[in-house]
This record gives sequence, structure tokens and C-alpha cells, in this order.
Amino acid sequence: MKFSILISSYNKGKYIKKCLDSCLAQKEKNYEIILYDNNSTDKTSKILDQYKSKIKFFKKKRITNSPALNQIDLILNAFKKSKGSIVCLLDGDDFLDKNKLSILKKNFNNNPKINTIFDLPIEQYRSYKKKFKIKNKLQKNIWPTIIPTSGISCRKKFFKKFSKKTFLKNFKHLEIDFRLNVYSRILDNKYLILNNDLTTYRKVNNGIMSDINKFSKKWWIKRFEAHKFMKDLFFKNGLKYNNKFDFLISKLLSK
Repeated sequence: MKFSILISSYNKGKYIKKCLDSCLAQKEKNYEIILYDNNSTDKTSKILDQYKSKIKFFKKKRITNSPALNQIDLILNAFKKSKGSIVCLLDGDDFLDKNKLSILKKNFNNNPKINTIFDLPIEQYRSYKKKFKIKNKLQKNIWPTIIPTSGISCRKKFFKKFSKKTFLKNFKHLEIDFRLNVYSRILDNKYLILNNDLTTYRKVNNGIMSDINKFSKKWWIKRFEAHKFMKDLFFKNGLKYNNKFDFLISKLLSK
């Protein structure tokens, strides 16, 4: 079992060294690191030059003014370069526990029918840390109930199927983690959620969600878009979407 750690980055120079060092410190050694950077304007490139012999590093200019769609584009490009049978997603400002790949290997081997493994990360904001909590019923508790990008690992065959979906080109406010949570936990339904502390998820000031405060206009716009995404996906797969009240409230307050 080989792992492909796919890292997306944009102006994460303050955190990228910790991110990469945590990957290189893994006890499980059968892995590759593929980093796609969205043409960062900070010190990211200088730091990455120190890792040339240890990682595969690519630069790509942003394709839209949507941070979420740019993130997806970087990850999909990294995936095309990958050779591992397991794909681990990682944001450039997050980092891994040294046992993460070893524990993932054990769980994927013990559960051959499982396509996706989520691990519940430690949330860190400056020096404050807390355990990530999640509600299991994603359909009824749409937001925020998703496990962040850096806590998602998939079999390559499953991720390849996911990467072909047309919905990855639409819904400009929705990051890949929301889409993968819905696709894995509702439609595919072949997943595990591990409670191990395998990932640290940083809340930073220049993150995609950093300027979206709860119950703000942007928050309601994103929530309504999440509803539309789920409703469309359910319809295409012959499922009934039961969250009409929240859908209508989100639609009203997003205008």
C-alpha cells in the first residue's frame, strides 16, 4: 500500500515547513508528497526549494476568483500526478501526527470494502486547541458538520471516480471537503470515522473560511449553495431531499 499525500497551498509560507516536516516524519515510509501551489506571493517558494529532493512541487496560477474552486483545481492536478493506492488530502497550513499513515494502513487493510476514512482532527487557533466534534446525520445538520480536508483519505479508485464528477466545476463557495463528505457519507456510504488525533487543523486568518462569520450574509450564501449542491446530487441519484425548511430559510437570508 503506497500513500500519496496531496497538498494544496496558497501563501502558507508561515506554516508550510511544519506541514512538510510532519509528512516526512511519518513512521510508514511508503509514500509520496505532491504539492501544488497557487502561485504564492509570500516566502513559500523559498521554503519549498529546501525540499526539492523530497517532494514533488508544482506551481499553478489561479483559474478563477473563487478560492474554493482554485483549491479543488490544485488537488485534482496533484491527483493526476499521484501513484499511490491511497490518497491523503492536506492543506498547506495543517500538519499530521507521525502515526497517521500507519493507522490508516491498518484500517484500510482491515476494511477492504471501505473507500474513505475520515479522522477527527485537533482544531488549533494560535495556542488554543480543542478536539473536533461532528454530528453524524449530515443531511439534517448540513452546516457545519463536515470533516475538514486534511482529515480525509480515500482509495485511489474511489477518488478517481469522484474527480470525474461535473459538480466539481460548479458551486464556487464550496470546498472539496464538503463535496467529499456528502459524496462519501451519503451516496457511497462506505466510510469510517476514526476518533484518533491524526491531524491538526489550523484556523488561520487567510483561510478560505476566515472571512465568513456565522450568520453573516456570506455564511447564508454558502449555506444555501450547500443546500443546492445536496439537492441536485440527491435528485440525480434518485434520493429524496428532506431538508426543505432549512433550504427555504437559507434561500431567503442569502438574498
